[in-house]
Amino acid sequence: MNYDQLASNIKTWGQELGFQKVGITDIDLSDHEVQLQRWLDAGYHGTMDWMARHGMMRARPEELHPGTTRVISVRMDYLPPEAQFASNLADTTQAYISRYALGRDYHKLMRNQLKKLGERIEEEVGKLGYRPFVDSAPILERPLAQKAGLGWAGKHSLILDKEAGSWFFLGELFVDIPLPIDKPQTDQCGKCTACITSCPTGAIVENGVIDARLCISYLTIEFDGIIPEHLRSKMGNRIYGCDDCQLVCPWNREADVTKQNAFHRKDIFQDSSLLTLFQWNEPLFLKNMEGSAIRRIGHQQWLRNLAIALGNAPFSPDITEALKTRLGLSELLDEHIHWALAQQHDKNQHLARNTKLDRLVRIIGKGLPRDA
Repeated sequence: MNYDQLASNIKTWGQELGFQKVGITDIDLSDHEVQLQRWLDAGYHGTMDWMARHGMMRARPEELHPGTTRVISVRMDYLPPEAQFASNLADTTQAYISRYALGRDYHKLMRNQLKKLGERIEEEVGKLGYRPFVDSAPILERPLAQKAGLGWAGKHSLILDKEAGSWFFLGELFVDIPLPIDKPQTDQCGKCTACITSCPTGAIVENGVIDARLCISYLTIEFDGIIPEHLRSKMGNRIYGCDDCQLVCPWNREADVTKQNAFHRKDIFQDSSLLTLFQWNEPLFLKNMEGSAIRRIGHQQWLRNLAIALGNAPFSPDITEALKTRLGLSELLDEHIHWALAQQHDKNQHLARNTKLDRLVRIIGKGLPRDA
């Protein structure tokens, strides 16, 4: 078997299946075990207990799938056209949803394509032990992608590529054949700290280290409890995920939009008004979120996130009334709605004081001499 030629073919087949880049690495992640344990010991995984349960398996692919000798790491770009970054973040009456979640859920799509890649390799080599993964098992996918030459780990912990920035998904195909491995890319972040300084909650606690308990993506997606009060105002109108660290990254300026129509913005998100989304009942939420990654957080968490965003929005009687209609559904939701109502009340009071002050200034101004 000419494994050099096979590796080249695999990369060609991968691109034909819709992956923008394909790399190959060995399974040695021992250099990452100390850092992983330190991250877990610090509690940075929050309530994601499965990370601690699996422990070092994440750094040992052969324990996850015995017989594995190589990992084929793939990248699929997801940046949708007309991403509307600035407009959605600037208008705080609109919901901001992480750009990766505007379209169809990527997990099944990528896994199917990885399975096809495994089948294509098997046609070439005969019996093949392989297994595809897309966020479906305890794997250190970013270190594997880095070793496979797909990019380097940025200070925000995401993989960066000179040509694509970080707007892409990662997937892995574990195989049991001794393919030649690719060279890692060198770190090219330099002294740039834009991602660190732009994080709304200070979740990037050191280069490449994220405290999930502070991360808006974790809070809005993985965490289903009561969000700490001191973090709520910092969440702004971000109701599902956060892209801030990617938005400021210089390497993302020239990133290409996705070639996958499935990742384009769903029609339902053409109107992303907070009030409109907050009015969805559970059956409508489930219907509108069919095929979306957002569906898995459930209706209550969806309303919780929206309640916080409505509290952060400018004062509106419509917002106050909408919030009140959701009271009594659950203690968890009530906690966030009462907070949002208090925020709206304070903004109304502030608005009233400013209005009175403006009126007083105009009255005084009319009584002054023209040359005063």
